[in-house]
Amino acid sequence: MKKIKKKLSFLYKSLIRSFFIILYGKIIFCKNPENEKDISIEEVKDENLKDPNNNKYLIYKIKNGRIFNDFVENVAIISGNKIIDKVSYQQVKGEFKDANYNSVLYKGTPYLKTKFKRRVLSLTQGASGHRNYFHWLYDILPKINICSKNYNLKEIDYLYISKLQTYQRSTLEILGYDNLKIIDSNKKRHIQADEIICTEHPWYKKGFILEEAKKLPEWIVRWINETFINHGKKFNCNEKIFIDRSESIFSHCQFVNNQEIINFLKNEGFTSYKVGQLSFQEQIYLFNNAKIIIGAHGAAFANLAFCKKDTKIIEIKPKKHPNFVDQHISKIKELDFNLIETDELKNKDRNGDIFLDTINLKKFL
Repeated sequence: MKKIKKKLSFLYKSLIRSFFIILYGKIIFCKNPENEKDISIEEVKDENLKDPNNNKYLIYKIKNGRIFNDFVENVAIISGNKIIDKVSYQQVKGEFKDANYNSVLYKGTPYLKTKFKRRVLSLTQGASGHRNYFHWLYDILPKINICSKNYNLKEIDYLYISKLQTYQRSTLEILGYDNLKIIDSNKKRHIQADEIICTEHPWYKKGFILEEAKKLPEWIVRWINETFINHGKKFNCNEKIFIDRSESIFSHCQFVNNQEIINFLKNEGFTSYKVGQLSFQEQIYLFNNAKIIIGAHGAAFANLAFCKKDTKIIEIKPKKHPNFVDQHISKIKELDFNLIETDELKNKDRNGDIFLDTINLKKFL
């Protein structure tokens, strides 16, 4: 019975794909986008904005272009029936590949197309760009900044991105773009517009994102600080903070002895904060006001961009976790960064992957 259901499911999906390929055409790889009449490519008009390879960013404008996304691993920027490399986004088992690997080349664009008049700025980039606080600050907002150097974003009619959360709206309001209309990339997986504006990913060019994050360009960290630092909202908070990551839906980088750590640090004069429960403006103030910050690796550390020089940072993560982006940001910001790496837990059934000995932690205080 299972084999029959599997075959029927495969047949159904094949029929759907075939239908949409007939409807919208087969997608092929665009070898020379600079030669396409409906595509214009120009360098960003700011000498200071360069990628990890020290190259100036390229901004693309596509007339009557299409965007297709599966909301997980693939975003295809399409001119005619050709997918455009560099600005399309595709991950295969977590590894970034060029557009030759995008799913539209063999699955087509199996969603009904919605047409929009005028100009759309494409910001969607797969699962990492939807709700993740770090990726919003360090991927999506820098894309806006790059495009703003060549285009008056007040003349943009739509942003193509997932439904915005409160902190995302706060950042757009500060930038002056809160009146832009949003096309929800989850509900509208396949769109066409008179003009599509898009740019490359600011720093993720190949390989696995956790490894590539350590190449984050310095200009992004500086720009985040300079753009938002004066918008911090003062509130009654401690200068010694512990980031309580237990609010996260993710099981990785979680303390199995979280309450023990909270109790220990309370006796050392610390206050625990579930940072996601604070407004964006309060997060700015919390990190800018802090003298020492302790916590497990997580999105809250994106706020290191708001710390003052020499703020003491104690980050805890499993030895096998490959992400060193917080260490990289701390170096740019000249913070007193300290890393505690913990051994793999033998008991896999425990709720978390980090056991932190408070005696060991005390050595770092």
